[in-house]
Amino acid sequence: MTRLSPVASASPPRSPRSRVGVALAVGAAVVAGLFLIDALAPALYSASLPTRVQDGLTLSISVLIESMPFVALGVVLSIAVQVWIPPGMIERWMPRRAWARRAVLSLLGMVVPVCECGNVPFARGLMMRGFTVPETLTFLIAAPIVNPIVIITTHQAFGFSDGILIARLVGGYLIANLIGWLYSRHPDPDGLLTDRFRETCELVTHEQGGRGRRSLAQFIVELRSVMPALVIGSALAGAVQVLIPRSALLAIGSNPALSIVAMVALAMIVSICSNVDAFFALSFASTFTPGSIVAFLLVGPLVDVKMLALLRTTFTTRVLFGLVVVVVLAAFAIGAGVNLLV
Repeated sequence: MTRLSPVASASPPRSPRSRVGVALAVGAAVVAGLFLIDALAPALYSASLPTRVQDGLTLSISVLIESMPFVALGVVLSIAVQVWIPPGMIERWMPRRAWARRAVLSLLGMVVPVCECGNVPFARGLMMRGFTVPETLTFLIAAPIVNPIVIITTHQAFGFSDGILIARLVGGYLIANLIGWLYSRHPDPDGLLTDRFRETCELVTHEQGGRGRRSLAQFIVELRSVMPALVIGSALAGAVQVLIPRSALLAIGSNPALSIVAMVALAMIVSICSNVDAFFALSFASTFTPGSIVAFLLVGPLVDVKMLALLRTTFTTRVLFGLVVVVVLAAFAIGAGVNLLV
């Protein structure tokens, strides 16, 4: 298998100043939106605007602090895969058939038990090493669910009641392999990647010196790529939670179909780490259907606001849209099936 080959950017990259300008514009728009909603619909929220702003900041910082250790661990694992593991060592244990390679990679999370935030830099390291985009996507989607920590916490929260644990594990594995198969049909897999990631590949590939120097260089490059996205994703997660009334989602919890829609929306909003999201979902178990809980546990680790911001450092917007559509539709189907069976 050949290493991912970087190509020239189709358009010049944005300068740091322009990216800061975009971030400030988005922040100003969110603040203006808060004031506008408070002026036009004062009865929509029970808490005052200053309280909601404070809650949003608290939630954003909480998501950021919760995610940072896993991101750092993912970067370290990425460096280990890219720099310290000898060429061909991992590939030698992989099956030759493409579908079998994806099936094995979707179980790699069992030995790399980091949450979804840490999986992104680790997946970047796999692609720099030479794994294809569909193979890496299969790992990236399966790993936040098919790993021992998530299995243990989900069992602690729900046990084997209503088939929630089994539906989450099997559903996550099937969704990952479905996405891997779909993107393996793409005529230009490298076109699924952002120009910036290709530039990062070129920078890391041509880095000279010993392993220590290459490790330090890649650590800096990866943090510079991932941390801004993590900060933006955490801020969006906090802002969305205070902009959308939780009561609007809870009001439809008993309807078999609408409860799934509500919990899918909630999963994308709250952006909780997959290692602990089962305990959060447990608080809704008495109000929402089992199928909606399963949908929450499937969608949250894969395509929440924070995860999408991290994925955008590597994959194009079109890929993210496709991931959201496939994951949400598959989670809805699995959740509906659970509601019919239990």
